[in-house]
Amino acid sequence: MEQYYLAIDIGASSGRHILGRKEGERMVLEEIHRFPNGMTEKNGELVWDVDGLFAEIKAGMKKCAVQGKIPVSVGIDTWAVDFVLLDEENKRIGNAVAYRDARTRGMDDEVYRIVPEEELYRRTGIQKQIFNTVYQLMALKKRQPQQLAKARKLLMIPDYFHYLLTGTAAAEYTNATTTQLVGPETKTWDMELIKRLGYPEEIFQRIKTPGTMLGNLTEDLQKELGYDCKVILPATHDTGSAVMAVPSGKEDVLYISSGTWSLMGTELMRADCSEESKLHNLTNEGGYDFRFRYLKNIMGLWMIQSVKKEIGQNMDYGTICRLASEETIASLVDCNEERFLSPASMTAEVQHACRDSGQEVPEGIGQTAAVIYNSLAECYARTIGEIEEITGKQYDRIHIVGGGANAGYLTGLTAKATKRTVIAGPIEATAIGNIAAQMIAGGELRDLKEARECIYRSFPMEIYNKNIDNRKDNK
Repeated sequence: MEQYYLAIDIGASSGRHILGRKEGERMVLEEIHRFPNGMTEKNGELVWDVDGLFAEIKAGMKKCAVQGKIPVSVGIDTWAVDFVLLDEENKRIGNAVAYRDARTRGMDDEVYRIVPEEELYRRTGIQKQIFNTVYQLMALKKRQPQQLAKARKLLMIPDYFHYLLTGTAAAEYTNATTTQLVGPETKTWDMELIKRLGYPEEIFQRIKTPGTMLGNLTEDLQKELGYDCKVILPATHDTGSAVMAVPSGKEDVLYISSGTWSLMGTELMRADCSEESKLHNLTNEGGYDFRFRYLKNIMGLWMIQSVKKEIGQNMDYGTICRLASEETIASLVDCNEERFLSPASMTAEVQHACRDSGQEVPEGIGQTAAVIYNSLAECYARTIGEIEEITGKQYDRIHIVGGGANAGYLTGLTAKATKRTVIAGPIEATAIGNIAAQMIAGGELRDLKEARECIYRSFPMEIYNKNIDNRKDNK
């Protein structure tokens, strides 16, 4: 009898339910449900519709029953840093505010008045991003202290959905580390840091690792869905799951988890919280089996997605890539600048950045996309140099996993800019890593090494040679 494992993978623009099963020595996937996601404005804040998302979670789970494919377990992964607060009656307090909301502006200075930036990095190893949870909590403390006063639980977004499924509140490790409040040595909340910052210590839930069985579905959900299954924690940070799916048996591997964001890095067994690492703005996010995802957070395809909405609404990404490949504009921007985080117009912001630096200003979708794609490739090349300098290791190839692995034009530019062979795939890396964690917990895979071997056998990949012009591949 086939055993199904359900990965619910929710990104910033869409979510999907994917069933996985073993078929011999291979993993087989089947998409069951897909739905849109996005930030909306409510009461002056950019927020996530978590009620709507949970309704979609249940809708997809019901489809499993309709098709007679009942999962033995389910796990949810999402983006990081965002959270909800629950009161003493376990009711949600306020909005589920999104990381692109402006409430964190200036909150880094407020944090550093209490805990200097150098100490914060030394204690947590986490890259400064103005939207990190540590700054979001400071925004609440300064502007909405009544919400923190009422709070009894803080749950990251996937932790909240798992709580709704099971009634059990817990903090999953990989997502907890992105709060910038977890110690890389202790692998748990830095309560001294939390206390100094004035955040209520009791709201932080016990940290549990990927592979933990959280519980079964609540009785109400069992009645609503028509079945019961286990809830197994995957690496709930989507990048944590995606990195599990990097199809390589080597220990020293360089990857880009490519989607709305580009997360570029390697795996370390011990966090690097040095001053040199901080100066390069590299982060030590928690990974599966207490590995560290040593990476840089790069703006990613969010820039292209935004420009498409603004001036390329009627085009698909293949057409945009083709138009970009035909342009000769040489202008570049720094994709990591905060100005590109949430501009009123991405197109205008790219133009302003080129004008400010005295470069040719792009016009139209082709030139604007060319500037962005080439800038991303150059950013990847710089980041490789930084990682190699700090780790003292050389990387001869790059694995690109996630939705961006399908962007052949960018992958070709990356091979050329980095002078490395690039291996693209699997595309559904996050869901695959989610399923892999469940399969390991269920005994169908022994460990991470066997999971990656299975993934290598199961999914197609494309190789982009560093010495070949790959621009004709405009998928």
